[in-house]
Amino acid sequence: MGFWELLVIGVIALLVLGPERLPGAIRSTVKTIRSVKQFGSQMQAELSENLRVHELHQKLKDAESKNLLNLTPDEQAALNELRAAAKSVNPPSAPVAEPAANKSTASEPGADIKSVENKNEN
Repeated sequence: MGFWELLVIGVIALLVLGPERLPGAIRSTVKTIRSVKQFGSQMQAELSENLRVHELHQKLKDAESKNLLNLTPDEQAALNELRAAAKSVNPPSAPVAEPAANKSTASEPGADIKSVENKNEN
């Protein structure tokens, strides 16, 4: 919109709403416009992410159909990205050492359950 259109809208709003309610109406309008813009940018980001995931999934399907041999650079990059994402979600953890007192013998199945039952009886 140009300057003259905005001026005409402002004059009409002043006549319709009056000088007392016009500032509140302007604030409300600005707030609504900001929320619509924010919603639009959030939706754009979400759609971009979904499109990227879909493209990655398609490239991985193509790589899988080739049995992960003779991959194109795009397919290799998609595979590397998937590996990096998997590492970030499930970082390798060190095995947790159990105290010697709580270890059961492997030859006796259910020994852990029996020790818990014995503790609960006491």
